[in-house]
Amino acid sequence: MSMNGQAPADGVSYRLLRPLSRPLTGSFSVPGDKSLSHRALMLAAMGRGVSKVRGLLDSWDVRSTYSVLRELGAGFSGSWNELQIQGWGENRHVGPLVLDCGNSGTTMRLLAGVLAAGQGEYELVGDASLSRRPMQRIVQPLRHMGAVISCSANGTAPLSIESQPRLCPINWAMPIASAQVKSCILLAGAQSAGETTVSGDAGSRDHTERLLEALGVHAQRCGGKAVSLCGPAQWDGFSMSIPGDLSSAAYLATLALLVPDSDITINGVGLNPTRLGFFRLIKRMGADVTWQERGLELGEPFGDMRVRFSALRGIDVVPEEVPGCIDELIVLAVLAASADGETSVSGAGELRRKESNRITATVGELRRLGVDICEREDGWTVKGPTAWKSGRVDTHGDHRLEMSLAVAALACSSPRETVIENAVWSGVSWPGFWECLSSWCDTGTVWAHNDCLNL
Repeated sequence: MSMNGQAPADGVSYRLLRPLSRPLTGSFSVPGDKSLSHRALMLAAMGRGVSKVRGLLDSWDVRSTYSVLRELGAGFSGSWNELQIQGWGENRHVGPLVLDCGNSGTTMRLLAGVLAAGQGEYELVGDASLSRRPMQRIVQPLRHMGAVISCSANGTAPLSIESQPRLCPINWAMPIASAQVKSCILLAGAQSAGETTVSGDAGSRDHTERLLEALGVHAQRCGGKAVSLCGPAQWDGFSMSIPGDLSSAAYLATLALLVPDSDITINGVGLNPTRLGFFRLIKRMGADVTWQERGLELGEPFGDMRVRFSALRGIDVVPEEVPGCIDELIVLAVLAASADGETSVSGAGELRRKESNRITATVGELRRLGVDICEREDGWTVKGPTAWKSGRVDTHGDHRLEMSLAVAALACSSPRETVIENAVWSGVSWPGFWECLSSWCDTGTVWAHNDCLNL
């Protein structure tokens, strides 16, 4: 694995996939939640004393967060699966430092809020993909708090930050619902004197405020549309086991829903209500999916989920529903392609600003596999069911598109073959994704080379 979030530099890689020949059955698990892994590491680094975090996602993005926190003075010991973190307390390294965030938008945006207060000069950089993603959305509120921060003329990375001893609390209305922007402001607000409020949340994931509340920070949530906290705040070291990632569970669930006679249980998965948007939508499509909470980890619910093969129908996904399923919309399009009727997604323009232009890329690649899908400015329309066909598709360097295309290739019963080009990016969020597919599905998925790809 690349330690700074880069894909392995071994040229273009291909995967040749054939549909599953048998149902998916039994009990499964998925890697630790990516969003929680980032946040647990950052809060542990900011805390007083030693924290112990178990089950961290060992992905390129989370490794990027780990690497920059270590450069900033956090101490790490133990194994990755049971990591001990010594918070930097008053001894954060002040630089000047250049911190490489790799491909991770979460690392860069949340870290900017952490570094806005205190002492030090920092430059936050990233790979080519991250350097195209918008950063003005965090620069503006941080400047209103008194931070000295700048980005490129295009509103992108690199970010230059000169930490300030004192920040002012603000009341900030977000024009676009974003858990990363909200978290950036809250982490800066926890280091300012007074009440910081973020509104315009519109149902984005609430991991940061849940974790801060569990650590004793006075925070108040108002109907899911605003959150306030009082700073300055400090917290001691903590212990946490990271639940399984619901976004990863969505790929498994999609396979089970589309392959006849499948019946699976996904154990120990996170059940945060702000992350269940995809599963609420597929229930509306007719999916046989249930979940049962078993406990809490630092304010985060977790439990088990059961998914069984189901006949699906098309639905309309409206803008208010998008923040709760933004990471799962591509694989939802795969489900929609096999459903009866039309599925539309609107209010998802933010997909154009992810690792790829996920709207254009999703529409183009699914069309190659026979899907009747129409691009819209802020989403797409899919008409099903699809007569799937063989094809050659590309990941566009996007881990979620890569995994969604793999599910599309495996899930449909017609005899065909799918070649996925540039299939090296799943490690951003699911390390060992391809190995998991091979072991779970016994699909005959193989490495392939240029000279044998004749589709």
